[in-house]
Amino acid sequence: MTARVARGGSPARGRPASAKARAAKGRKKAQTFAGLPVSGDLIRRVGWWLLGGASVAVLIALALVFRLPQMAGVEIGEAIGRAGFSVKRVEIKGLKHMQRLPVYAVALDQPSMALPLIDIGATRDRLMQFGWVKDARVSRRWPDTLVVDIVERQPSAIWQHNRRLALIDNEGVVLDQVRLDAMPDLPLVIGPDANKQTASLGRLIEAAPQLKAMLASATWIGARRWDLRFQSGETLALPEGEEAAKKALVLFARMDQQTALLGRGLVRFDMRIAGKFIVRVSRNPGDAVPDVTPDAPPPPPPVNTGPTDLTKTI
Repeated sequence: MTARVARGGSPARGRPASAKARAAKGRKKAQTFAGLPVSGDLIRRVGWWLLGGASVAVLIALALVFRLPQMAGVEIGEAIGRAGFSVKRVEIKGLKHMQRLPVYAVALDQPSMALPLIDIGATRDRLMQFGWVKDARVSRRWPDTLVVDIVERQPSAIWQHNRRLALIDNEGVVLDQVRLDAMPDLPLVIGPDANKQTASLGRLIEAAPQLKAMLASATWIGARRWDLRFQSGETLALPEGEEAAKKALVLFARMDQQTALLGRGLVRFDMRIAGKFIVRVSRNPGDAVPDVTPDAPPPPPPVNTGPTDLTKTI
Protein backbone atom coordinates (compact mmCIF):
# COMPACT_ATOMS: atom_id res chain seq x y z
CA MET A 1 0.00 0.00 0.00
CA THR A 2 1.39 3.30 -0.95
CA ALA A 3 1.30 6.45 1.09
CA ARG A 4 -1.22 7.94 -1.37
CA VAL A 5 -3.64 5.01 -0.78
CA ALA A 6 -3.09 5.19 2.99
CA ARG A 7 -4.25 8.81 2.97
CA GLY A 8 -7.46 7.71 1.31
CA GLY A 9 -6.44 8.62 -2.18
CA SER A 10 -6.51 6.47 -5.29
CA PRO A 11 -4.24 6.41 -8.34
CA ALA A 12 -7.29 6.37 -10.59
CA ARG A 13 -8.52 9.60 -9.07
CA GLY A 14 -5.30 11.58 -9.82
CA ARG A 15 -6.19 12.32 -13.46
CA PRO A 16 -9.74 13.52 -12.79
CA ALA A 17 -8.36 15.86 -10.17
CA SER A 18 -6.12 17.38 -12.84
CA ALA A 19 -9.10 17.78 -15.21
CA LYS A 20 -11.02 19.52 -12.46
CA ALA A 21 -8.12 21.94 -12.00
CA ARG A 22 -8.15 22.78 -15.68
CA ALA A 23 -11.89 23.28 -15.62
CA ALA A 24 -11.58 25.57 -12.61
CA LYS A 25 -8.85 27.56 -14.40
CA GLY A 26 -11.10 27.89 -17.47
CA ARG A 27 -13.96 29.11 -15.31
CA LYS A 28 -11.62 31.64 -13.73
CA LYS A 29 -10.62 33.00 -17.20
CA ALA A 30 -14.24 33.14 -18.23
CA GLN A 31 -15.02 35.08 -15.10
CA THR A 32 -12.11 37.42 -15.85
CA PHE A 33 -13.27 38.09 -19.44
CA ALA A 34 -16.85 38.35 -18.21
CA GLY A 35 -15.78 41.37 -16.20
CA LEU A 36 -14.60 43.19 -19.37
CA PRO A 37 -16.89 45.08 -21.79
CA VAL A 38 -15.59 42.92 -24.70
CA SER A 39 -15.50 39.24 -25.35
CA GLY A 40 -12.43 37.08 -25.03
CA ASP A 41 -12.53 36.20 -28.73
CA LEU A 42 -12.39 39.85 -29.69
CA ILE A 43 -9.41 40.44 -27.41
CA ARG A 44 -7.59 37.50 -28.98
CA ARG A 45 -8.33 38.79 -32.49
CA VAL A 46 -7.07 42.27 -31.57
CA GLY A 47 -3.91 40.69 -30.20
CA TRP A 48 -3.32 38.85 -33.48
CA TRP A 49 -3.90 42.08 -35.44
CA LEU A 50 -1.42 43.93 -33.27
CA LEU A 51 1.14 41.21 -33.75
CA GLY A 52 0.59 41.26 -37.49
CA GLY A 53 0.89 45.07 -37.62
CA ALA A 54 4.13 44.98 -35.65
CA SER A 55 5.52 42.39 -38.06
CA VAL A 56 4.61 44.55 -41.06
CA ALA A 57 6.20 47.61 -39.44
CA VAL A 58 9.41 45.65 -38.87
CA LEU A 59 9.46 44.54 -42.49
CA ILE A 60 8.93 48.13 -43.72
CA ALA A 61 11.70 49.39 -41.46
CA LEU A 62 14.08 46.76 -42.80
CA ALA A 63 13.15 47.69 -46.37
CA LEU A 64 13.89 51.35 -45.67
CA VAL A 65 17.18 50.49 -44.01
CA PHE A 66 18.30 48.55 -47.05
CA ARG A 67 16.86 51.23 -49.41
CA LEU A 68 14.71 48.72 -51.24
CA PRO A 69 12.11 51.32 -52.42
CA GLN A 70 14.85 53.61 -53.75
CA MET A 71 16.54 50.71 -55.50
CA ALA A 72 13.26 49.72 -57.07
CA GLY A 73 12.59 53.31 -58.17
CA VAL A 74 16.07 53.64 -59.68
CA GLU A 75 15.64 50.40 -61.58
CA ILE A 76 12.29 51.54 -62.94
CA GLY A 77 13.82 54.89 -63.96
CA GLU A 78 16.72 53.15 -65.70
CA ALA A 79 14.27 50.95 -67.55
CA ILE A 80 12.39 54.05 -68.76
CA GLY A 81 15.72 55.57 -69.85
CA ARG A 82 16.64 52.45 -71.81
CA ALA A 83 13.27 52.68 -73.52
CA GLY A 84 14.41 55.97 -75.12
CA PHE A 85 13.65 58.53 -72.41
CA SER A 86 17.22 59.61 -71.64
CA VAL A 87 18.95 63.00 -71.91
CA LYS A 88 20.30 63.51 -75.41
CA ARG A 89 20.05 67.31 -75.62
CA VAL A 90 20.50 70.22 -73.22
CA GLU A 91 18.72 73.45 -74.18
CA ILE A 92 20.09 76.59 -72.50
CA LYS A 93 18.15 79.86 -72.47
CA GLY A 94 18.84 83.37 -71.19
CA LEU A 95 22.64 83.57 -71.46
CA LYS A 96 24.11 86.89 -72.64
CA HIS A 97 27.33 87.28 -70.66
CA MET A 98 28.06 83.94 -69.02
CA GLN A 99 29.89 81.18 -70.88
CA ARG A 100 27.73 78.22 -71.93
CA LEU A 101 30.29 75.51 -71.19
CA PRO A 102 29.96 75.65 -67.34
CA VAL A 103 26.18 75.33 -67.68
CA TYR A 104 26.55 72.27 -69.93
CA ALA A 105 29.00 70.77 -67.46
CA VAL A 106 26.51 71.08 -64.58
CA ALA A 107 23.52 69.86 -66.63
CA LEU A 108 25.35 66.75 -67.81
CA ASP A 109 26.95 65.91 -64.46
CA GLN A 110 24.27 63.44 -63.36
CA PRO A 111 24.43 60.01 -61.69
CA SER A 112 22.14 58.74 -64.43
CA MET A 113 21.10 60.21 -67.77
CA ALA A 114 17.66 58.57 -67.59
CA LEU A 115 15.29 61.52 -67.79
CA PRO A 116 13.09 60.44 -64.83
CA LEU A 117 16.17 60.20 -62.60
CA ILE A 118 17.52 63.72 -63.28
CA ASP A 119 17.66 65.57 -59.94
CA ILE A 120 16.10 68.89 -60.96
CA GLY A 121 16.55 70.55 -57.56
CA ALA A 122 20.21 69.58 -57.14
CA THR A 123 21.00 70.75 -60.68
CA ARG A 124 19.43 74.15 -59.99
CA ASP A 125 21.33 74.46 -56.69
CA ARG A 126 24.65 73.91 -58.49
CA LEU A 127 23.79 76.50 -61.13
CA MET A 128 22.96 79.05 -58.44
CA GLN A 129 26.59 78.89 -57.27
CA PHE A 130 27.73 80.86 -60.34
CA GLY A 131 28.00 84.61 -59.78
CA TRP A 132 26.27 85.47 -63.04
CA VAL A 133 23.18 83.40 -62.19
CA LYS A 134 20.45 85.35 -60.41
CA ASP A 135 17.87 82.60 -60.89
CA ALA A 136 17.68 79.28 -62.72
CA ARG A 137 14.86 76.99 -63.80
CA VAL A 138 15.53 73.39 -64.80
CA SER A 139 12.86 71.20 -66.40
CA ARG A 140 12.42 68.03 -68.45
CA ARG A 141 11.07 68.08 -71.98
CA TRP A 142 10.05 64.62 -72.96
CA PRO A 143 11.30 62.46 -74.47
CA ASP A 144 15.01 63.42 -74.35
CA THR A 145 15.70 67.12 -73.51
CA LEU A 146 16.80 68.90 -70.36
CA VAL A 147 15.89 72.61 -70.44
CA VAL A 148 17.94 75.13 -68.43
CA ASP A 149 16.57 78.69 -68.27
CA ILE A 150 19.02 81.19 -66.75
CA VAL A 151 18.22 84.68 -65.43
CA GLU A 152 21.51 86.59 -65.44
CA ARG A 153 22.58 89.39 -63.14
CA GLN A 154 23.24 92.74 -64.81
CA PRO A 155 26.71 94.29 -64.38
CA SER A 156 26.56 97.78 -62.91
CA ALA A 157 30.10 98.63 -61.74
CA ILE A 158 33.70 97.49 -61.42
CA TRP A 159 35.02 96.88 -57.92
CA GLN A 160 38.70 97.50 -57.20
CA HIS A 161 39.97 95.85 -54.04
CA ASN A 162 43.31 94.27 -53.06
CA ARG A 163 44.74 95.12 -56.48
CA ARG A 164 42.04 93.14 -58.23
CA LEU A 165 39.23 94.23 -60.51
CA ALA A 166 35.88 92.45 -60.44
CA LEU A 167 32.63 93.00 -62.29
CA ILE A 168 29.69 93.38 -59.86
CA ASP A 169 25.95 93.93 -60.07
CA ASN A 170 23.87 96.47 -58.14
CA GLU A 171 23.66 94.07 -55.18
CA GLY A 172 27.44 93.86 -54.95
CA VAL A 173 27.63 90.24 -56.14
CA VAL A 174 30.93 89.48 -57.88
CA LEU A 175 30.18 88.31 -61.42
CA ASP A 176 33.57 87.88 -63.01
CA GLN A 177 37.17 89.07 -62.97
CA VAL A 178 38.11 92.02 -65.17
CA ARG A 179 41.37 92.53 -67.03
CA LEU A 180 42.93 95.96 -66.83
CA ASP A 181 43.22 96.11 -70.62
CA ALA A 182 39.58 95.16 -71.14
CA MET A 183 37.64 97.25 -68.66
CA PRO A 184 34.00 97.89 -69.63
CA ASP A 185 32.55 101.39 -69.56
CA LEU A 186 31.14 101.19 -66.02
CA PRO A 187 31.69 103.17 -62.81
CA LEU A 188 34.68 102.14 -60.70
CA VAL A 189 34.12 101.65 -56.96
CA ILE A 190 37.14 101.34 -54.69
CA GLY A 191 37.71 100.10 -51.18
CA PRO A 192 36.67 97.36 -48.73
CA ASP A 193 32.94 96.57 -48.93
CA ALA A 194 32.48 99.21 -51.62
CA ASN A 195 30.72 96.56 -53.70
CA LYS A 196 27.97 96.35 -51.07
CA GLN A 197 27.30 100.09 -51.44
CA THR A 198 26.74 100.07 -55.20
CA ALA A 199 22.98 100.54 -54.90
CA SER A 200 23.35 103.54 -52.59
CA LEU A 201 25.96 105.04 -54.94
CA GLY A 202 23.53 104.66 -57.83
CA ARG A 203 20.83 106.52 -55.92
CA LEU A 204 23.35 109.19 -55.02
CA ILE A 205 24.40 109.79 -58.64
CA GLU A 206 20.79 109.88 -59.79
CA ALA A 207 20.29 112.92 -57.53
CA ALA A 208 22.67 114.87 -59.82
CA PRO A 209 22.49 113.12 -63.21
CA GLN A 210 24.40 115.92 -64.98
CA LEU A 211 27.56 114.75 -63.18
CA LYS A 212 27.17 111.08 -64.07
CA ALA A 213 29.05 111.27 -67.37
CA MET A 214 31.96 113.09 -65.65
CA LEU A 215 32.40 110.53 -62.84
CA ALA A 216 35.53 108.38 -63.05
CA SER A 217 35.45 106.48 -59.73
CA ALA A 218 34.02 106.44 -56.23
CA THR A 219 35.94 105.41 -53.11
CA TRP A 220 34.14 104.14 -50.03
CA ILE A 221 35.95 105.78 -47.11
CA GLY A 222 35.96 104.28 -43.61
CA ALA A 223 32.78 102.28 -44.31
CA ARG A 224 30.77 105.48 -43.89
CA ARG A 225 31.04 107.95 -46.81
CA TRP A 226 32.09 108.51 -50.46
CA ASP A 227 34.89 110.35 -52.20
CA LEU A 228 33.96 110.96 -55.85
CA ARG A 229 36.71 111.40 -58.43
CA PHE A 230 35.90 113.08 -61.75
CA GLN A 231 37.48 112.41 -65.12
CA SER A 232 39.09 115.88 -65.05
CA GLY A 233 41.05 114.80 -61.93
CA GLU A 234 39.21 116.54 -59.07
CA THR A 235 37.96 114.73 -55.95
CA LEU A 236 34.76 115.62 -54.10
CA ALA A 237 34.54 114.54 -50.43
CA LEU A 238 30.91 114.00 -49.46
CA PRO A 239 29.46 113.87 -45.93
CA GLU A 240 28.25 110.77 -44.12
CA GLY A 241 24.67 109.64 -44.59
CA GLU A 242 22.85 109.12 -47.87
CA GLU A 243 20.54 112.12 -47.57
CA ALA A 244 23.31 114.50 -46.52
CA ALA A 245 25.48 113.25 -49.39
CA LYS A 246 22.65 113.79 -51.88
CA LYS A 247 22.11 117.37 -50.75
CA ALA A 248 25.83 118.10 -50.97
CA LEU A 249 26.11 116.59 -54.44
CA VAL A 250 23.09 118.52 -55.74
CA LEU A 251 24.60 121.75 -54.37
CA PHE A 252 27.95 120.95 -55.99
CA ALA A 253 26.28 120.28 -59.34
CA ARG A 254 24.51 123.64 -59.17
CA MET A 255 27.75 125.42 -58.28
CA ASP A 256 29.57 123.68 -61.14
CA GLN A 257 26.92 124.91 -63.57
CA GLN A 258 27.39 128.45 -62.31
CA THR A 259 31.19 128.60 -62.07
CA ALA A 260 32.55 125.58 -64.00
CA LEU A 261 34.44 124.19 -61.02
CA LEU A 262 35.52 121.03 -62.81
CA GLY A 263 38.47 121.21 -65.18
CA ARG A 264 39.69 124.60 -63.99
CA GLY A 265 42.77 123.71 -61.94
CA LEU A 266 41.30 122.80 -58.56
CA VAL A 267 42.27 119.52 -56.91
CA ARG A 268 39.81 118.70 -54.12
CA PHE A 269 36.42 119.90 -52.89
CA ASP A 270 35.47 119.11 -49.32
CA MET A 271 31.78 119.25 -48.34
CA ARG A 272 31.91 117.05 -45.25
CA ILE A 273 30.97 119.94 -42.94
CA ALA A 274 27.45 121.21 -43.44
CA GLY A 275 27.39 124.82 -44.67
CA LYS A 276 31.07 124.83 -45.65
CA PHE A 277 32.77 124.39 -49.02
CA ILE A 278 36.52 123.86 -48.70
CA VAL A 279 38.85 123.78 -51.70
CA ARG A 280 42.38 122.55 -52.28
CA VAL A 281 44.06 124.32 -55.18
CA SER A 282 46.38 122.89 -57.81
CA ARG A 283 49.95 121.84 -57.17
CA ASN A 284 51.12 124.09 -59.98
CA PRO A 285 51.34 127.80 -59.10
CA GLY A 286 49.66 130.03 -61.63
CA ASP A 287 47.01 127.50 -62.74
CA ALA A 288 43.68 129.05 -63.50
CA VAL A 289 41.10 129.21 -60.73
CA PRO A 290 37.45 129.69 -61.66
CA ASP A 291 35.75 132.98 -61.05
CA VAL A 292 33.23 132.85 -58.25
CA THR A 293 29.78 134.32 -58.64
CA PRO A 294 28.23 136.30 -55.76
CA ASP A 295 26.04 133.32 -54.91
CA ALA A 296 28.95 130.92 -54.68
CA PRO A 297 31.38 130.52 -51.76
CA PRO A 298 34.39 132.90 -51.70
CA PRO A 299 37.51 131.81 -53.57
CA PRO A 300 40.45 130.32 -51.69
CA PRO A 301 43.35 132.59 -50.66
CA PRO A 302 46.27 132.91 -53.08
CA VAL A 303 49.06 130.40 -52.87
CA ASN A 304 52.71 130.53 -53.85
CA THR A 305 54.04 126.96 -53.82
CA GLY A 306 52.76 123.44 -53.54
CA PRO A 307 49.27 122.23 -52.70
CA THR A 308 47.52 124.10 -49.96
CA ASP A 309 44.85 122.52 -47.76
CA LEU A 310 42.36 125.08 -46.59
CA THR A 311 41.25 122.84 -43.74
CA LYS A 312 42.56 119.99 -41.70
CA THR A 313 41.50 116.51 -42.71
CA ILE A 314 38.38 115.54 -40.81
